[in-house]
This record gives sequence, structure tokens and C-alpha cells, in this order.
Amino acid sequence: MTEPLPILFLPGLLCSPRLYAAQLPALWAYGPVMVADHRRDDTLDAIAARVLAHAPPRFALVGLSMGGYIAYAILRAAPERVAKLALLDTAARADLPEQSERRKAQIELAETGRFGELLDLLWPLFVHKNRQHDEALKSVVRAMMHDTGPAAFVRQQKAIMTRPDSRRDLPEIRCPTLVLVGDGDILTPRKLSEEIAGLIPGSRLVGVPDCGHLSTLERPEAVNRALVEWIA
Repeated sequence: MTEPLPILFLPGLLCSPRLYAAQLPALWAYGPVMVADHRRDDTLDAIAARVLAHAPPRFALVGLSMGGYIAYAILRAAPERVAKLALLDTAARADLPEQSERRKAQIELAETGRFGELLDLLWPLFVHKNRQHDEALKSVVRAMMHDTGPAAFVRQQKAIMTRPDSRRDLPEIRCPTLVLVGDGDILTPRKLSEEIAGLIPGSRLVGVPDCGHLSTLERPEAVNRALVEWIA
């Protein structure tokens, strides 16, 4: 009997294991599941090194948004350890100057005791336009912010701001790869996922209708179907 493949989840900016609450039981049947802690370092390479130090020798890797950026760093450091790859609602490009300026403004809020204001600032970007009044979903995002805290948020933003352009690395990815995106994702629009899928040989692109950036929370059934097909 084939040994089950461990599955490692990488959360996004301001996100915690709650981001994958619906995916963990769905994929648990296919191998041991774990969620990486990405709160303790302020560069992607350092985050990747910490993740690899605690990860199984070989694993399937799932990353959403910032989790995708960490996945690229892991692949640069240890491609032989990644057996399968799923990139959800992410991008492969470096930060644009205007994006970095917005991050600096958000860092200033976090560092001056106004961390709570970030929820109303980011919420419209995180979810589909039809989910803007979903208070249950908003409470999950609020809880993930609490899990993260302002100091870790600042470290995460600094890591994202200094990330390299990973497009040149994508053609070297040889493992089975799923690229998934919410069709209403404002932060990382579908065209960015199309770019990723076009550069990774043999990858599969899946669009999720009526879904924004936090696809695993907004449309868990559709995301789970795609992930189960990918892992199985």
C-alpha cells in the first residue's frame, strides 16, 4: 500500500488555520495534514526555512495568497521535497510601488495602535462583492486577525513587500500543480492565475464562480472538490 502523502497548508496575510477549516477534514483522508506558522519572520526566505525545518521530508503544498509567495520560496530552496503544489488566489509578480505604499500605510496603522481599523479597510478586498454583508464570514476574518496580531502582521507585510518576481521560476516546476482563483477576486485577479498556469508545465487552472479572494472560506465545497481531485 502506498504511504499517504502529508499535506502542508500555508495561510495568507492576516490568516490563520481558520482559513482552511473546511479543507482539513476533506483532505485528512488522503494524508496527514498540517498548517504552517508564518508569523515569526519578516522575509519569505526565512519563513520558508522555518517551514521546511518543521515539515515532513516530502509533502503536498497548498498556499493561498501570501501562502503562494511562501510556496515559491520553498520551491526555490527545496524543490525535491514538494510532491504536489496547489496555488490558490495568488500571484507570481513582485509588489508594484503603489502596492508597497499601501502596505506601508497599513503597517503604520498596526504600529500606532490602530490595528483594528484594518478589518474595514481590507474586508471589501478580501471577499466577493456579494458577500460584503456576510457577518458570519466577517467574524472569521476578525478572528484570524486576532490570531495574527499587529506585530506578526507587520512582519508579514515586510516579507510580502520584498518578495521577488517568481515568474522566471515557474517553468522549472515539475510537480502536479493546481492553480485556483475566485472569479471575483479583486486582490489577485484571474488574469494573474492564468499567467501562473501558463508558465507551469501541465498545470490545471480552476475558476470558482461567485467567489472573491478568500476562496477556501467563501466557496469551500468548490475548493474542496478541486483539491481532492488534485491530491487523489
